[in-house]
Amino acid sequence: QVQLVESGGGLVQAGGSLRLSCAASGRAFSSYAMGWFRQAPGKEREFVAVISSSGGVTNYADSVKGQFTISRDNAKNTVYLQMNSLKPEDTAVYYCAAQASWLRALRYDYSYWGQGTQVTVSS
Repeated sequence: QVQLVESGGGLVQAGGSLRLSCAASGRAFSSYAMGWFRQAPGKEREFVAVISSSGGVTNYADSVKGQFTISRDNAKNTVYLQMNSLKPEDTAVYYCAAQASWLRALRYDYSYWGQGTQVTVSS
C-alpha cells in the first residue's frame, strides 16, 4: 500500500548539515505517521524521530533533540529530516517508516520501511 524511498544521504564533514527526504507512494500518505530510524555498523537500529499524520506533533530521541528536525509536506507525499551539527557518531544508514496508528508509531512499531540512505560524517 505504501512504498518509501529515501534520498539525500552522503559524506559530510563534522559540523555540517544534511537534509534527508523520504518520498512516499499512495493516496493515503496524509493518514500515516512517519518516522526516521538509523542503524550504525554493528549496532541495533534506533529510533530518531516521528511526526504525526497532520504534521502537528513530533517526538525525538534524546540523542538528537535540538540537532535534528522532522517535517512533512503532505501535498508532496514527502517527509524530511533536517540534520544539523553532524558528528561522526551520527554515521549510519537512515530509514524512513510509515504507520497508520499513532499509538503504534510511538511504540516504534511500523508497517512500511524504505531501503535506507547512507550518511557518513567525517572528523
